[in-house]
Amino acid sequence: QVQLVESGGGSAQPGGSLRLSCAASGFTFSTHCMGWFRQAPGKEREGVAHIPYGVGNTYYATPVKGRFTISRDDVLNTVSLEMNNLKPEDTAMYYCAAAKLNTACAKGDMAYWGTGTLVNISS
Repeated sequence: QVQLVESGGGSAQPGGSLRLSCAASGFTFSTHCMGWFRQAPGKEREGVAHIPYGVGNTYYATPVKGRFTISRDDVLNTVSLEMNNLKPEDTAMYYCAAAKLNTACAKGDMAYWGTGTLVNISS
């Protein structure tokens, strides 16, 4: 049974930091591309960052470049998203997702999804 369980969401002030984590189980983590997506109220879901399995480059959406860092641990089967210099526009539900192919990650064609963790940035 595939599970992706996000944690680490919460509230922060603008300029603050949060670290999201996603614990994966039920599939071969090391051969899946992992991504973080977000959906703000009234908006469509968007890709935030993804990290391929094996050799390859990480991807960041333009709004988060230089502020967010995605990383993975293929021993612990976790993927994390370090978020710094947070802005009110980062407020959203954040989802962890997995894709069987690195090319699928780039398209947002994910095979498995978590249930999300809420991030709220306000002063």
